[in-house]
Amino acid sequence: MPLQLFTPGLGIGLLLLVLALVTVWQMVVFVDAYDKQVLTVFGEYRNLLEPGINFIPPFVSRTYTFDMRTQTMDVPRQEAITRDNSPVTADAVVYLRVMDAKRAFLEVEDYKTAVSNLAQTTLRAVLGDMELDETLNKRQEINARIRKELDEPTDEWGIRVESVEVREVNPSEEVQRAMEQQTGAERRRRATILEAQGERRSAVEKAEGDKQSNIIRAQGEKQSQILEAQGDAISTVLRARSAESMGERAIIDKGMDTLEAVGQGASTTFVIPQELTSLLGRYGKQLTGSDVATNGQHLESLEFDAETRELIGLDDIKEILGEIDKAAQMDVADLEQQAKAVKDGDVGMGSGDEVGEQDSEVDTESEAQTSVSSN
Repeated sequence: MPLQLFTPGLGIGLLLLVLALVTVWQMVVFVDAYDKQVLTVFGEYRNLLEPGINFIPPFVSRTYTFDMRTQTMDVPRQEAITRDNSPVTADAVVYLRVMDAKRAFLEVEDYKTAVSNLAQTTLRAVLGDMELDETLNKRQEINARIRKELDEPTDEWGIRVESVEVREVNPSEEVQRAMEQQTGAERRRRATILEAQGERRSAVEKAEGDKQSNIIRAQGEKQSQILEAQGDAISTVLRARSAESMGERAIIDKGMDTLEAVGQGASTTFVIPQELTSLLGRYGKQLTGSDVATNGQHLESLEFDAETRELIGLDDIKEILGEIDKAAQMDVADLEQQAKAVKDGDVGMGSGDEVGEQDSEVDTESEAQTSVSSN
């Protein structure tokens, strides 16, 4: 009985069932959402299989999968010689996407290998057209030029290069050491220049401050000497007026003594000098307002009239003192303003000329007052 189960009919049935299952398996193709597949029948291109379930001729069909997402491809490190004969090494990353799976299948054998080789040669060519400093500083320009060079051939393959990023550009070790030395020397030079400029500015500011301080100190001393000279001139005038007045009074006193001595003599005839009588009459009238006393009362002295005040110089003294006070107040205010300007650092180089002009005016005024006082 067990031998009867494996009859020829049963074996053929099992073979047909297996064949049917294999056929169904060969006919049904599942395509992912981010892929597309190229279908060939007997080696001939038929169409593209879209994502989902697809039915194809069994046993005579073949499919080739293409990822339609953006793909990242590393460009191996490349060595290049720049335009100024400096060796550099660089690597990059290329971002690409399959836009036309049919062209990517029919126009190029392996689009990834083709794009990688093309990117390597383009990277070396771009670096060779630039100088060393440009390769280190103009990274965006290098990226743009490589992408532009890759666009035209990759378009024919149905590939779009979305972006190219150069990750590193490294010069040789000798060049790096030379660049480090150059950078260090440049920084030391800048530090030396800044230090020298700071010292120079400090010296200029100090010299300017000393200059302004000396100018103000000299002006103060000159003003003090002027005031002292004016005071001496006024004192000299007063002493001269007083000496003149005291001289006349001494003559009168001496004459009165002489008259007293003559009056004690026996003679009744007296000879009085005209100068003495003139002085007695003038001072007696000026001081009393009259030559004789009235009603036996003493006459009170009167104030000096204009002629006497002018003779003694009383009016001139007040005027001179007023001018001195006014000049002193003005000079003190000017000195305070100049001192404040020096403290704030706002006094310019031209202030010395202005001070010189003020000193010249003060010298002229002093000479004029001294001349008046002497006269």
